[in-house]
Amino acid sequence: MQIFEALRQDHEKQRLLLKILAETSGNTAARREYYEELKVQLESHAVAEERYFYSQLLEKDATVDLTRHGIAEHHEIDELLEKLDDTDMSSPAWLRHLKNLQDKVEHHLADEEQEFFQVAGKVLNDRQKSTLADGYRDEMKTSVASATETA
Repeated sequence: MQIFEALRQDHEKQRLLLKILAETSGNTAARREYYEELKVQLESHAVAEERYFYSQLLEKDATVDLTRHGIAEHHEIDELLEKLDDTDMSSPAWLRHLKNLQDKVEHHLADEEQEFFQVAGKVLNDRQKSTLADGYRDEMKTSVASATETA
């Protein structure tokens, strides 16, 4: 598996969780569980992606600007998660913040999949793509397991 497939698999999980969450209402157990799962996925993904994908691409002229943009979007996503954490789940504002998060995440994933992956595919060789995928997947397993244990 190459890094792009590994990232896309997690992108699909994030899209699905956002879609499910957008259909929930009130301060229910289901909303809380899906939201916690989404937070773990987004936070773990950002760390692993920055460590095993972006870090390699900061060193390349062709990808440095895209990498910086991606990292900035990760910070914006973190800020939206904090806003959700600080808002009562039964409030209409919570769903508005979730829609903002959904828009930001979907924009970020589209940027990566439609532009960044193509450019990165040209600057990384096949061995790097596979090695980065292995490191990314190991980091995700460890991070998600750790977050699940503490929850």
